[in-house]
Amino acid sequence: MAVTGTIAITDEGWYDFLSERPEVTELNFWTPSAYRSFRAPPFSPFLFKLRAPHNAVCGFAYFAQFSRLPDWLAWETFALGNGCASFAEMHARIARIRARIRYDATTGSDEIGCIQLVSPVFFPRGYWIPQPTDWRPRTQTPVKYDLAVGEGRRVWEACLAQAASSAVAVPSSDLLAVVERGPRYGDPRLVRPRLGQATFRVAVLDAYARGCAVTEEHSLPALEASHIRPFAQEGPHEISNGLLLRSDLHRLFDTGYVTVTPSLRFEVSARLRQDFQNGRTYYPLHGARVRVPPIASHQPAKMLLEWHNEHVFRG
Repeated sequence: MAVTGTIAITDEGWYDFLSERPEVTELNFWTPSAYRSFRAPPFSPFLFKLRAPHNAVCGFAYFAQFSRLPDWLAWETFALGNGCASFAEMHARIARIRARIRYDATTGSDEIGCIQLVSPVFFPRGYWIPQPTDWRPRTQTPVKYDLAVGEGRRVWEACLAQAASSAVAVPSSDLLAVVERGPRYGDPRLVRPRLGQATFRVAVLDAYARGCAVTEEHSLPALEASHIRPFAQEGPHEISNGLLLRSDLHRLFDTGYVTVTPSLRFEVSARLRQDFQNGRTYYPLHGARVRVPPIASHQPAKMLLEWHNEHVFRG
């Protein structure tokens, strides 16, 4: 059975920066323009290959999604996961690459291509894995490999063996299991890769077509992805646990002054008027039908909306 993975080129500086920051668990493997899209199976392996003279795989992660994002939003969302120490450094690096590839700057676009990855693993120096023997020297774009046969299998099995020896990832029958650590989860255990906070934010943004579920506001700086049930209270980083809201509505939602009912109606609590002697901006929205994503699995889960109505809403 074919198991698709991707091998993509990066540089030693990017490896050095991120391998020294194990706390960074979500990466934005960005490209300087948004012209070219990227597709791969959800949570399929994405391997990092260093340029010459190393010509070796130095680590891997799992592909979450691809989006076109303004560079400021990519930085705001992924921060150090962009492989840079600051937004100024990232912006300058984008400009240098665009100049080298003769990017058409007349469009004025600040969008970049964002290949979003989760659960990264970096190998120590001396433990890098030789690149596929059939790799074409002049290749610059990501290459798909069947990880079940030939050189793809050799490289991927070596990656899993190296990761397992470091107790950060282990192979499984579907090649997607990773070891998760931390106080929330107790002892290390096998899990499937999944969205984190940053990738959740972008996934919700795209699922709602970058418009507020209540007001249909499309100004990106004013929009935020809200968890229906907070992650800190066992809410998952899943699109069905998300709502895209204008920032003021997000704050009101999190503090219980507004909610969305299981029948997808927006409700404003009477407590807003009682507590602040105001709310004129929000009460006209009471009873409005909430706009949801067209994909059923992306729509707000009824049980999560019920949880918010019962445990958070100041009804």
